Amino acid sequence: MALAAAKSDRTTAQLASQFGIYTSQVAARKKLLMAQVAELFADGRQRRPDQGTDEEELCEQIGRLKMEVEWLKKAAEVG
Repeated sequence: MALAAAKSDRTTAQLASQFGIYTSQVAARKKLLMAQVAELFADGRQRRPDQGTDEEELCEQIGRLKMEVEWLKKAAEVG
C-alpha cells in the first residue's frame, strides 16, 4: 500500500478505498516509507575491522596447503 502511494499514480482517496483504510493512514504510511526508504535498501553487511587479518591468515593457509600438495605429489611419484 505504501509503495502504491509512493508511485503517486492514484490519489490517497482512491488508495484508501482500494485498501479499505482511511486516507490519513495512506498518507502516514507513505510518509513513513519515504523517511525510511534508504534504510530498506542499505546493505547491512559491513566489513569488520579485523577482516583484513582473516584474509591474510587464509592466504597463508592456502600457501601452506599448496606446498603440502606439491610435497605429497613428489612423495607419491617416488613411492
